[in-house]
Amino acid sequence: MSVRELDTTTVTALVEDATAAPSMHNAQPWKFRFLRGDSTVQVYSDLERAMPQTDPTTRALHLGCAAALFNLRVAAAHAGWASATGLLPDPANPRLLAVVRLTRPALPGDGLEDDLVPLYPAIHRRRTSRLPFTDEEIPAAIKDALSAAALLEGARLAFPDAWHVHTLLDLVHDAEGRDALDAAATAELRHWTRVGTEAAETASDGVPEYAFGPRKLFGRAPVRDFAARLRLPGREAAAFENAPQLAVLGTTHDRPGDWLLAGQAMERVLLQATLDGLATSLTSQPLEWPELRWTVRDPQSAMGFIHMVLRLGYGPAGPGTPRRPVQEVLDIE
Repeated sequence: MSVRELDTTTVTALVEDATAAPSMHNAQPWKFRFLRGDSTVQVYSDLERAMPQTDPTTRALHLGCAAALFNLRVAAAHAGWASATGLLPDPANPRLLAVVRLTRPALPGDGLEDDLVPLYPAIHRRRTSRLPFTDEEIPAAIKDALSAAALLEGARLAFPDAWHVHTLLDLVHDAEGRDALDAAATAELRHWTRVGTEAAETASDGVPEYAFGPRKLFGRAPVRDFAARLRLPGREAAAFENAPQLAVLGTTHDRPGDWLLAGQAMERVLLQATLDGLATSLTSQPLEWPELRWTVRDPQSAMGFIHMVLRLGYGPAGPGTPRRPVQEVLDIE
């Protein structure tokens, strides 16, 4: 896309790319405001889409908004715009998560995030896959590149050893049991699911029935079952991988600014993984219980706080999930 001016069509296209980002339960908890006077896009959290049961600190909400922020940066670079991004610019307004000022670069590389441009094709190809992956091992070179991608955004991505993976899977199982017994958490989950043909086809947010994936026949892959205890006619069962390939993403500290770094790093990793031919999904269930979250990290690791567990591998990408119309999330002033 070649951009000559920041008109309404251009800004709308940039925000549409931004909103292809993942978010917890596909709640899409973001708002954007474009200020014509200084060519600035402001990124806000939409607390009406927060999840007080599952995400009381809004950490996951920040991750989703930051993933959208990263997509915005990628789209701007692809369009030929230099950008300067500031996080949490107004202490008096914590809902204002970031500002992105767009300026035309005088020369290639002058404020243009050139390294982001190759990621652009993956924005709309990336999917959350709740389908089985194969047992094919991810090459070390790809793992190293994904870890490097996280570092570029100020976070760390580590691939746990077999002992740590076993611990992670036990924690996911523990969290699943807790979720099943928590009526408020179950109600919140169902609020964000779209069951039935009409609900799924007309949805603009949430997780539609067609994206639930098959019921797990056996296997230890950490895939959240959005059907919970509902029996869905025609839903198939499948065997998932017994030795899933997992990665953990974290930062040294655990503050809103760290969450925004982690969310951008998460999306950068997901886009790079998509370009590398990997299928991906996200697992946060053990991170949603404070008494479990601290045990997710490897005690021998320098990574202070884990923000997301990623499942990666070779397999189908999964279907896309609906998105809210840009007009609902973008104000232009």
